[in-house]
Amino acid sequence: MAKLSFGAYPHMLGFEQLEQLLERTAKSSNEGYPPFNIEQTSDRSFRISLATAGFSEADLSITLENRQLVIKGKKNREPGTRIFLHRGIATRQFQRSFVLADGIEVGDAFMENGLLHIDLVQNIPTNVIQKIEIKTDR
Repeated sequence: MAKLSFGAYPHMLGFEQLEQLLERTAKSSNEGYPPFNIEQTSDRSFRISLATAGFSEADLSITLENRQLVIKGKKNREPGTRIFLHRGIATRQFQRSFVLADGIEVGDAFMENGLLHIDLVQNIPTNVIQKIEIKTDR
């Protein structure tokens, strides 16, 4: 499969970041843990929900850097000598990444019934037409 390069298209100026974004998305983990949902909660809002049973708020971190939302979970080892006869609730560490488009902002994050919910809001500019004045002096 040939690599897509926006440099080969002279009418697509400034899309180098999109190319980097696609590469970052392709490199992100395809692991299925923890499972998650993405739902549209209104015309301009979304919610990411991750199944985080066994994790507390202190075990989770959420960061946003360069339009990439990263959710990490790391359960601290429980002190003591707990003996499990069966351990079916996975609490291994994880990292989930979501690349956000321009105009998507992270809202609230909260835990509910073993799910971590992260709300996202899409801010669409109302004035998208810009008139460019032509100067006569240079």
